[in-house]
Amino acid sequence: MQRFTVNIKLPARTLTGALSAPNRGAADWGWQGLIAYGCHSLVLIVDANTAQTLQVLERHKASVVKVKWAKENYHHNVGSPYSLRLASADATGKIIVWDVATGTARCEIQEHSKPIQDMQWLWNQDASRDLLLAVHPPNYIVLWNADTGTKLWKKSYAENILSFSFDPFDPSHLALLTSEGIVFISDFSPSKAPASSGKKVYISSPHSSPSHNKLAAATGAKKALDKVKILISNEKPSAESVTLNDCLQLSYLPSKRNYMLLLYPREILILDLEVNQTVGVIAIERTGVPFIQVIPCFQRDGLFCLHENGCITLRVRRSNCSLTGSPSEEPDADPVQELIYDLRSQCDAIRVTKTVRPFSMVCCPVNENSAALIVSDGRVMIWELKSSVSGRNARNSSSSASPLYSPVSFCGIPVGAFQNKLPDLSLDNMIAGQGASAGEEQLRGSFLQEVHLKFLLTGLLSGLPLPPFAIRMCPPLTTKNIKHYEPILAVGTSNGSVLVFHLTSGVLHKELSIHSCEVKGIEWISLTGFISFATSTPNNLGLVRNELQLVDLPTGRSVAFRGERGNDEPAIEMIKVSHLKQYLAVVFKDKPLEIWDVRTCTLLREMSKNFPTATALEWSPSHNLKSLRKKQLAAREAMARQTVASDTEVTSVESSVISLLQEAESKSELSQNISAREHFVFTGADGQVYHLTVEGNSVKDSARIPPDGSMGSITCIAWKGDILVLGDVDGNLNFWDLKARVSRGIPTHRSWVRKIRFAPGKGNQKLLAMYNDGAEIWDSKEVQMVSSLRSGRNVNFRILDVDWCTSDKVVLASDDGCIRVLDLSMKPSCFRMDEQDLIEPAWCPYLLVPRASLALKAFLLHQPWDEKYSLDIMDIDYPENENIKNLLQEQLNSLSNDIKKLLLDPDFTLLQRCLLVARLYGDESELHFWTLAAHYLHSLCQEKPEKPAGTTIPQEQLVNPLDICYDILCENSYFQKFQLERVNLQEVKRSTYDHTRKCADQLLLLGQTDRAVQLLLETSSENAHYYCDSLKACLVTTVTSSGPSQSTIKLVATNMIANGKLAEGVQLLCLIDKAADACRYLQTYGEWNRAAWLAKVRLNSEECADVLKRWVDHLCSPQVNQKSKAILVLLSLGCFTRVAEMLHSMRYFDRAALFVEACLKYGAFEVNDDTNKLIHAVYADYARSLKLLGFKQGAVLFASKAGEAGKELLAELKQPKEEVTQE
Repeated sequence: MQRFTVNIKLPARTLTGALSAPNRGAADWGWQGLIAYGCHSLVLIVDANTAQTLQVLERHKASVVKVKWAKENYHHNVGSPYSLRLASADATGKIIVWDVATGTARCEIQEHSKPIQDMQWLWNQDASRDLLLAVHPPNYIVLWNADTGTKLWKKSYAENILSFSFDPFDPSHLALLTSEGIVFISDFSPSKAPASSGKKVYISSPHSSPSHNKLAAATGAKKALDKVKILISNEKPSAESVTLNDCLQLSYLPSKRNYMLLLYPREILILDLEVNQTVGVIAIERTGVPFIQVIPCFQRDGLFCLHENGCITLRVRRSNCSLTGSPSEEPDADPVQELIYDLRSQCDAIRVTKTVRPFSMVCCPVNENSAALIVSDGRVMIWELKSSVSGRNARNSSSSASPLYSPVSFCGIPVGAFQNKLPDLSLDNMIAGQGASAGEEQLRGSFLQEVHLKFLLTGLLSGLPLPPFAIRMCPPLTTKNIKHYEPILAVGTSNGSVLVFHLTSGVLHKELSIHSCEVKGIEWISLTGFISFATSTPNNLGLVRNELQLVDLPTGRSVAFRGERGNDEPAIEMIKVSHLKQYLAVVFKDKPLEIWDVRTCTLLREMSKNFPTATALEWSPSHNLKSLRKKQLAAREAMARQTVASDTEVTSVESSVISLLQEAESKSELSQNISAREHFVFTGADGQVYHLTVEGNSVKDSARIPPDGSMGSITCIAWKGDILVLGDVDGNLNFWDLKARVSRGIPTHRSWVRKIRFAPGKGNQKLLAMYNDGAEIWDSKEVQMVSSLRSGRNVNFRILDVDWCTSDKVVLASDDGCIRVLDLSMKPSCFRMDEQDLIEPAWCPYLLVPRASLALKAFLLHQPWDEKYSLDIMDIDYPENENIKNLLQEQLNSLSNDIKKLLLDPDFTLLQRCLLVARLYGDESELHFWTLAAHYLHSLCQEKPEKPAGTTIPQEQLVNPLDICYDILCENSYFQKFQLERVNLQEVKRSTYDHTRKCADQLLLLGQTDRAVQLLLETSSENAHYYCDSLKACLVTTVTSSGPSQSTIKLVATNMIANGKLAEGVQLLCLIDKAADACRYLQTYGEWNRAAWLAKVRLNSEECADVLKRWVDHLCSPQVNQKSKAILVLLSLGCFTRVAEMLHSMRYFDRAALFVEACLKYGAFEVNDDTNKLIHAVYADYARSLKLLGFKQGAVLFASKAGEAGKELLAELKQPKEEVTQE
């Protein structure tokens, strides 16, 4: 008969605990919707929606110090699918780039052996998505190709680099935070290392300034600010004024161009980089809690701040228009003179202790409405922002902060009556942008609602407590218990509680607080009950308090097993339960052992004083249960026979036997069990092996075997079948074959054998041995080693306890606070994420195969199918195998109810659907594309019926402009307004002549001549530029005169430009309203961004469009290759046909088809043959790509829309159907 082992397939997994100090900055929340963070040398991947650990990546040998998800701002198709790429860097300078779904390393990068200070994926060019910039200490930045691991270039700087930040608006700009100040690099490019060593500025720390003592009081902050005027200087500050640069963090603001924030423990400074000047300070009062970290938002001008007590606060910039007058009126005597960020919401703090501190915070990049806090004890807390609309009359009671309003549009479309059913999708769907100013408040009074934000804890993950651990797996799976078996692991901890984990999902099933001191061992007595023991620290006599508890798992009830015993006695060394779970042997340190009956909790025998102390003990697997059962059955049959046959056949002998057996029956019914005879062996200190039998309540001494001379003091015994294995203090293993009566000694040379255990399963003779420095698996049949694990050699943790999980998996507890389930090779391995058993399904289309994830996207986008809105994949014709369909259905089911409701809502327009799906997929390039497309399609097609000329901007647009985070892509009117406000603020903050001159230059470009003249006349007579500025002031005031003066000025300007004075020449051209020429010169000299800026603030819409179109051609040129940016610029100009052509030529078929569909709905295309041809071509190509995905119904739908171009394809798609019907 074939021997077999029944095995529940357990995935290899790691349960993790507290983090180590270097892990502090290692956390990132990717566009993919997952959070990654470092825990010792592991990287954990957590799903933010369901708060489940999806993957544990193990390959680093040292602590992980940084993790970064790859960016998703590119077009996804089968060739470049949605995939989970992550880079992690450790303390020895190694960077590993992971394919997270399979748990494999794509490449490994090593340059130096010091910890990586910072790294970031490059996000801004269409050419390659594999570039990773890293700071290798002390002072190198290196650009890597993270797909191949090749180094593209390396550059060193003068000071030690602490971190860096890319300018989100200009990919060639990068700021390095160094130990002395900031280095601005303006010529960063992927193709070659920066040539210059950057512009160095020094930060004078706000602490050293004399005003700092005043800064503490909230009221004093304003006055203090005027004193901390110059914060950035080009001279190195004197030694006494600067202690050390204690700036914790530097980052550009993604919500508006050329602003940067510097984080100090007690304040956040907002700098305007155009004038290198502080324009806002967020200071903490003297009693407040210092900052650790800040994350600036993109969608709104807000900051997520993390404080030292683990509290996360959200601050949003106050709108700077005064609430009283309309913008045209004279400003107040004291208008807002700086950027003020109001505290809008804060979450609860955590209890900070010596071991529990907040480590880092990450914020969801897609929606920016949730943040996760990672705590040093391994907890991850996910806080989500919720908005609530407050009543109008509650307004007066609120604080001095101006109110926040709910946005006027949802997914790019103005809401109106749709308002009440909007979920909090993202930050820009929760609060209105800066563009909504108070001047037009009356106009929008109807649908302007004030909102309040609050944080809600929506997810919590907790780790294991601090080691040491005692672990024990529940009894193995057998044919008898297969119906109700659950693989459960009990973990005893140092604080006296026992954690019970479910190993198929790796989730904590129960936490039982049973003991008052460290749990030393656990033994299971059934699938639902265990006995655990704990010992307190010894007193001066070496005596302890022993706690031995019997626990019932389903109810959590625990009983003191030894009753009143246990105070002031020698410590329990170990407990062992017999194979039939009837008896328990308790072994003490300096006291004879006790034998207990588990079923009745009674002491059977306490050995006498002169009885040897046991050093190791094991119960024999053989017992006489079967023979007893046979006897019992025979007795039952005989009894039955006796009652039936009341004839005289019954002999006197038989009747006497039966009466005896009846007595036995009644006894066994009382105790529900037959007491079978069991044996155990133990070794004394002299190495002698004693063999005892226990039956009922009697314990008999049966045999003694003299010690083996080659063995030292025996520390552990394991017995299975006919094989008995002994381990000793010197690392020798002795295998006894009891049947053949031979013994073999094997020296492992690994010092003390701590524990040996046989694997479960019939005929499985594998043996797990644990030593001080690791573990080994042996095959006791062949007597040879299968695998070995050694601390310091192939792993960097120490093993604390081991056990078998199943017949082919072991579980190890280690001193890095982790518990690992490993296969027989004992190599730490990552698992494939699709093999995971999750308790609740997590929405993550990135885990599907590329074809499936794209098909799912098409299924969501082109609702309704056959006039029916549905989230059931079986409703459509999608000939794919059942497994994949089921996976897709699981993904659909895991969406939240809010999202399902939106997807099934017939009023939800195509553009809104595209935006929502882009958010669900975390697709950055789609999100920006559809935000702009929705905004401009909506606003430009609104104005068509009113005035064909489109000269005046409709009120709608002013009310709801695109937020300034889109910079050059915003409406001109709003862009101008923003630039003026910015200059006003810069003017207030002026402190040196340089600043004043910069402000005057800006004002001239913006056409604000009167104020520019005032500034020019402020120049003091000592200044070298005094004469020049005075003349300039005269020129500006008289320039409005005749034609000849204009031509002279134009001539002078062109000469200046030709002689390298570009800025001055441009200024002169702007004075005589020749801004269009100025833009052309700027573009000729490669100042494309500057030209676009000037065009938006000075030119009318036609001229501006010309300038921007030239910029588009430049962006599309092969050497620049930023077509995706060019498309966004065209969208903002309303060139929709050109956008569709470009998308089609770039082979973005899905985006092109959806965009064409949206344009047709809005009537944004001129209808003629050319556009029809384009539309058909787009649809036909999209149908082909859907056919490639195997998404038949979608392909048929678009092929039928494609007219002539789709005819062949349609016939091809319809053909197989007919064949099938004919068969």
